Amino acid sequence: MESKEAVMPLTGHLSELRRRLIISIVMLAVGMILSNFWLDEIMAFLSAPAGKLYFMKPAEAFFIYFKVMLTAGAIITAPVLFYEFWAFLVPAFTTHEKRLLFFLVPTSLMLFLSGIAFSWFIVLPRGLQFFLNFSSDAVQPLLSMESYLNFVFMLVLPFGVLFNLPLVLIVLAKLDFITSAMLAKKRKYIILLAVITPTTDILSQCLLALPMIALLEISRLIIRYGLHR
Repeated sequence: MESKEAVMPLTGHLSELRRRLIISIVMLAVGMILSNFWLDEIMAFLSAPAGKLYFMKPAEAFFIYFKVMLTAGAIITAPVLFYEFWAFLVPAFTTHEKRLLFFLVPTSLMLFLSGIAFSWFIVLPRGLQFFLNFSSDAVQPLLSMESYLNFVFMLVLPFGVLFNLPLVLIVLAKLDFITSAMLAKKRKYIILLAVITPTTDILSQCLLALPMIALLEISRLIIRYGLHR
């Protein structure tokens, strides 16, 4: 097995972390500026499932627009953010393993966007409908910008993050932190973690749990038969 390169001192890790954080923050700011040019279109797209929205406090619209720009900026610059994240971890790899960076970045981005798309097109409509079904002739929904968009972000973004769990598990196995046997033993706890995430109802929780179970099993098989761990 190829030997590890010289161990970087703690100060070196901190300097590297600071450098990559600065790059990420600058790129995020650039993404926010770019998203501002299409802010009306982004707001129309986000509010489409709910229809007309209202703001209840004078400063509510301002802070919501800022939050939308921040989220859109993160998605726009996601390739750079994912690269900086994985590039920070790569020094722990051998020279041969560092070539995985060219696999990790696009795969991580693809999983993130797949999770967001899955939640937006499948989970969000069902979750929103679940809550709106509690309306009646006497009680009608009046959705504010803040409550609705917080609901959307809380529901959609965790899917993008959790869809990266298999990739993280494979990297941890590559670094000899976990094994396929360990995953098999702790499988029920990982599935439970997926189910108790902040989704809306039993249906949405199952919709998250099902792909997570599939991705977890695929990861375990890759770790066992591909990495032999």
